[in-house]
Amino acid sequence: MTEALQTQPVVVICEEIDPEAKAWLSERARVIDAGAKPSDEALSQADGLVVRTYTRVDEALLARAPRLRVVGRAGVGIDHIDLRACAARGVRVVHTPDANSAAVTELVFATVLSTLRPTPRVNESLDPEAWQDLRERSIAPMQLEGSTLGVYGLGRVGRRVVRTGAALGMRVLFHDLREIPAPERDGAEPVERDELLRESHVLSIHVDGRISNQGLIDAGVFAQMRPDVLFVNTSRGFVVDEAACAAFLRSNPGARATLDVHAAEPIVSESPLIGLKNAVLLPHIGSATRSAKLAMSWVVRDVVGVLSGEPPRFEAESGA
Repeated sequence: MTEALQTQPVVVICEEIDPEAKAWLSERARVIDAGAKPSDEALSQADGLVVRTYTRVDEALLARAPRLRVVGRAGVGIDHIDLRACAARGVRVVHTPDANSAAVTELVFATVLSTLRPTPRVNESLDPEAWQDLRERSIAPMQLEGSTLGVYGLGRVGRRVVRTGAALGMRVLFHDLREIPAPERDGAEPVERDELLRESHVLSIHVDGRISNQGLIDAGVFAQMRPDVLFVNTSRGFVVDEAACAAFLRSNPGARATLDVHAAEPIVSESPLIGLKNAVLLPHIGSATRSAKLAMSWVVRDVVGVLSGEPPRFEAESGA
């Protein structure tokens, strides 16, 4: 091993990152690809750790990484990183807070439009009767313009969803624990939670990963929603009581739900939502665009910065 390699910091990558960002990192550190559950050997060498979604950074992992100085989360949520345990060991935690906001917003409206606006494709010649029948069956139950969009949580993604809904001519309401100054509302109307639930034709959830949000959307909350609501969750899986969601959908066949995040991933066969015709279950693809993946992967810049003694640009805080 050359002297240059011996003096380079070691960065362990758990789950793949974009090749461009990885190549950049490889010029500045010795990179070890370790998978979502890194081995003791890999962790014992790690000065830096890059994680995505499924590597839990807790006291047990930190105890196996005595040299660790920084954890880089290639993404936004830090629910799976114990910030207190990291701080106690002097480990900085950095992330990419706005890297996937546009991608998640696009997924929200892609699912809303695909659900509300049938778009059948004609792949063969049809006689006049079949043609007319197809046109009649494709009439959307409602259009977005003039309907009400409810945004539960006005963070980075929530604000983008607000702006997109408004651009489509929707009346936009929001509810948040914080008092949001008017200039930061992007024209959305603040309302109490009960009104948000009662009025929303489309209800999109954008809350953070704090423990108090676990089971936030429970049976009582579902009971206040419109019987024809389109419910969308792209935030955290544990926010929604899945049994309550399934019961609501069974009792209200006109309601629909699209869930991109789940209490257990991959989805387990025991999930009460599997098989429901009015539930669309997606495999956690909110950030699945090439642009977002690259932007999240550039967390390596802050990782290298911290290892070089520089202050991080995006240091994670509790509730991020």
